[in-house]
Amino acid sequence: MAREIIFATNNAHKLEEVSAILGDAFRLVTLRECGITEDIPEEQPTIEGNALQKARYVHERTGADCFADDTGLEVAALDGAPGVHSARYATADGHDSEANMKLLLKNMDGVSDRRARFRTVIALILDGSEYTFEGIVEGIVTEAPSGNGGFGYDPVFVPDGYSETFAEMSPECKNAISHRARAVRCFAEFMKGIR
Repeated sequence: MAREIIFATNNAHKLEEVSAILGDAFRLVTLRECGITEDIPEEQPTIEGNALQKARYVHERTGADCFADDTGLEVAALDGAPGVHSARYATADGHDSEANMKLLLKNMDGVSDRRARFRTVIALILDGSEYTFEGIVEGIVTEAPSGNGGFGYDPVFVPDGYSETFAEMSPECKNAISHRARAVRCFAEFMKGIR
């Protein structure tokens, strides 16, 4: 029987990606199923901090095992920005991927060093103990968006060793190599060990 665990997200894209990577061993319980409909605070100065804050928020309200993730795009030429502010880079109050990409490309205009990395941290609370897992994928920021798949900054990020943006790749290809996939695989390996 699949082990149930709450995934502290309302992002349908993330749910699909993580479910595909975890497979049948786990059933992800959504926040709506737990009666949590409000936005979970993300007020920490680091990606790790935000992931832990979200997991703790859900654990305090449900008492159940849960995990949360936070992801940032860290651009070398922008001193790691947008980083922890990736989802709200262009607007303080919402997730506007189009505006975020436009601002990023504007800030990168004329910049030759386009190195960047996506970084995901998963925070797990299991039987009252906290654990974190990290996934990183290195790449570059393109000069213009390309592709219709994925979400967030996917249309402007090409991972090292590839010629397509994440948004141009099939979901299967992206799931095999992405930062979230790497973090989820670490998380899944850990969970398989304690099942």
